[in-house]
Amino acid sequence: VQLQASGGGLVQARGSLRLSCAVSGRTRYAMGWFRQAPGKEREFVAVIAESGHRFDYADFVEDRFTISRDNADNRVYLQMNNLKPEDTAVYYCAAVFSLGLPRPSYDYPYWGQGTLVTVSS
Repeated sequence: VQLQASGGGLVQARGSLRLSCAVSGRTRYAMGWFRQAPGKEREFVAVIAESGHRFDYADFVEDRFTISRDNADNRVYLQMNNLKPEDTAVYYCAAVFSLGLPRPSYDYPYWGQGTLVTVSS
């Protein structure tokens, strides 16, 4: 499976962005979004089950982000609203063959290349 993340950019605080992850190959995976800020470890953001009906979010999301997927189009999205400067990071999509909703990055064997999100104050 190959993953290609896109949609990052520069946005002002309280603005919105929608990240997209194109998935090629086998698509029956749980899909996660992670982020890594400069000088920090990669952290979990959100995950969605293969069915699209179950999901989990990191606490810092605070109902600002929504993960979704379109299995017909082989894409996973992360809608990010009310962005804060502390959301600035490289965002990665990742895939894992799992019936659960794993959070640890080490559970995910497949990764996209990352897309940079910069939120200005």
